[in-house]
Order: sequence, then C-alpha cells, then structure tokens
Amino acid sequence: MGTQRWRAEQVLALAPDPGSQAAGRKLSVSAPWSSRGCADQVVWGLCRGSGRNPYQTIVDLSGPAYKCSCPSRKFPCKHALGLMLLWTAGGVPEEPQVADFARPWIEERIAKTAAAPSRPVRAEPKDPERAARTAQERELRVAGGLDEFEMWLDDQVRSGLAGAEADPYRRFDPVAARLVDAQAPGLARRVRELPVMVTGTRWPERLLRELAMLRLLVQAHRSLRDLEPAMAANVRRHVGYPVARADVLASAPVSDTWKIVAVRDRDDEQLITRRIWLWGSGTGRRAVVLSFAPTTAGLDGRFLAGMVFDGPLYFYPGSPPLRALVADGDLGIRPPDETSSGVQLFGDTVTAALSDRADAIAKDPWLQTYPVAIVGRPAVAEGARLLVDDDGASVSLDTSDDRWYTLLAISGGHAVQVFGELGPEGLDPIATEPFSVQQTGAA
Repeated sequence: MGTQRWRAEQVLALAPDPGSQAAGRKLSVSAPWSSRGCADQVVWGLCRGSGRNPYQTIVDLSGPAYKCSCPSRKFPCKHALGLMLLWTAGGVPEEPQVADFARPWIEERIAKTAAAPSRPVRAEPKDPERAARTAQERELRVAGGLDEFEMWLDDQVRSGLAGAEADPYRRFDPVAARLVDAQAPGLARRVRELPVMVTGTRWPERLLRELAMLRLLVQAHRSLRDLEPAMAANVRRHVGYPVARADVLASAPVSDTWKIVAVRDRDDEQLITRRIWLWGSGTGRRAVVLSFAPTTAGLDGRFLAGMVFDGPLYFYPGSPPLRALVADGDLGIRPPDETSSGVQLFGDTVTAALSDRADAIAKDPWLQTYPVAIVGRPAVAEGARLLVDDDGASVSLDTSDDRWYTLLAISGGHAVQVFGELGPEGLDPIATEPFSVQQTGAA
C-alpha cells in the first residue's frame, strides 16, 4: 500500500493513558480480529467484542484519525491501538481496495480535506472602530495591572526574600490571580511558576533573577510603541496578548520537510499543553507547535516523534521565531526515508548550542529555554550530571532521576545526539538519536 510501517512505540505514543496502552497490546494479536486489511493509508478490522456484532475499527494513517463502533470515549480506543500495533508487526494483510464498511468514512474525510481552504484570509473586524477601542481598553487594563505588579516586585526586594520558602504558593498565587484579572495571562504563568524555584540551596539567586526579568518586562511594556516590531511582539507575547490564528496563517509560510523531533506533554491542573518540536531538514529552522486540551479530552495525535512531513509552517510574530502553526488538513505524516533521516539537527557541540541560546536571548531576553541538539555522552563529575561532547566541553543536565537513568541506558556510555531545552540551569533532555558518521557529515 506504499505506506512504511510505523514502530510500535510510535503507536503507543498515541494512547490517551497507560491503561489504553496495555489494553491495546492485548488486542495486537490475530485472535480477536475476524477480518482485517490495509490499503491506501487505511487500516481496518472487525474485532470481537461483548455484543453480537464485532466492532468496526478504521484508522486513517494520514491523520492519523480513528473511527470505531465501540462505546469507548477514549481516543484512540483500545481497538484502534491494537489494530495499529498488529499492522506495525506485519499482521494486517494488504488488500486491493478499502473494505465496504470503511469506505464511506474515508470518502467523507477526503471530501472535507478537498473543501478546506488552502490559505485562510485574514479576517477583518466587522466594526474596526469597536475593535480598536477594545484593544485600547485591554492595553490600559494590562498597564494598570502591571503598575500594581511592579509595586509588588519592589516590595519583594525592599523587604527581602527571607521566608519565601515557608509557603511560596500562598505568597505568589494571589499575585498571579490578579494578573489574570488584568488580562496578562503570560505574566501570570511566570508568577505561578515561581514556587518551583524555591527549592535547593541556590533558590534566592534563581528567584531574584526571575523577579528582575519580570520587572524588565513591565518596563518594556511601558515603552511598547517605541520598540522595534520584533521586540514589541516578544513583549506582547510574554505579557499574554492573544494573536489571532487567522493572522498567523496569513503570514508568509516556511516550507520544508519537517522532522518531528520530540513531543512533550505538560499537565497544568485542568489543562494539558502538548509541545511538538520540529526541525526543518532544508532550512535548519526549529519550531514548536503547541496544542491545548482539557485533561478529559484528547490532544492532537497526528504528530509522532521520529516521523516527518512536507509542507508549510506559519510562524508567530517575534524573534527568534519559534512558535508555529500548521494548516488544517492532511499533512502526509510518514516515517522518514533515506533523504529525511539520519541527518544532523541544529548544533552538534556544547559550544555551538550555548552560542545559539545566547543569540536567541539577545533577541528575546525573557526566553526561558531554547531548543538545541548536542552530540555527547552522559557523565558525572564531582556529583554533577553532565553531557560531554567530543571537544571535552560539557553542559549540566537539568533533569529528573528517571530521565537521567533512561539516558544512561540508551547511550550505554557512548555518544548520542540529545535533543532538549537549554535553560539557565542546564539542558533538559527530551529525546535522543544514536550518533553515526552520517549524522556528523550532514549539512
């Protein structure tokens, strides 16, 4: 059918929870499936259930998208996961055409994709004067909230940080709530993260550094109209001004073959944020696509680490441009072939990675982390966890015990290409690729 088989771990990454992974594995054998087949990026099957009729399960690999007649509210359900796992293992035969029960849903998806506009046109407000007045009112409300926030920042320095470790959430959460009321959600998020810094022996240094950066952001907001457009966009983004999706999609696209380097989820109480890191094989551009969903709903499951797709990305305003959008529709996500795999990512040395981050911070002083890829081996020196490259340069690894031991197990003490987010405390490793001669020689 012309579609390269996925790896089992790529399928399992789509599961909504560990329980669904386990249930999917149980259905990844032939016994429960009375019929199964694949053709034209579609996999289908009939799975025996508790009722008289088998469940009709369909997977469109180009999405991926799923449809199943089972009553499960999970997405994808265990039947779709089991069918895909069976397909990855070669247990689903190729057929000349899609099964009759699967064809209507597939044809409906094709029709919707064909009818979708290829490039959204920027939507002009119905009442420009009212829109301008609303924007001005928001800016005034934000400015008032930031004035109050600046007084609070000054009080923290004037009275000292002693005692902040006793109950940091009580100290900082009310301030974050007031910033939300002032329509500055970006600043509120930064303040809400302050309690995490109040740990270890160096917390006063870290906390004071972050408070200083927040005060600088407040001052930059006062001079918003005097800043260069890129810097002004950075300030607005960090404060929390929204940018319309249509406006982003109306900007100039960057087309490339994009490799999905890593996918990371973050659970913020009732909201899950998915960060999808991409790298352009031709442009060398790095990008992050954000996806949001309530904890009870599913996230965008099209992006699987290690896969690639061709097409345009639309970047949000600001510098360096990192956050991007992908247009709706079929992206043609697929496993990498010889021309799109085994290539080097951004920087392959510690020095290059540190230099890249320094350049990025010069453009955006409030940037917390920056995506880098370093070829190196994990090591320990004087109790510190490090990643050491071939030149002997090293960077601290700012990660959990679980990920540290995973990195040790994957590398076996040898050089691997580590992708992660480089921040003031070091590199937080997210994904790895085996190091090879082909990678070093790639352009």
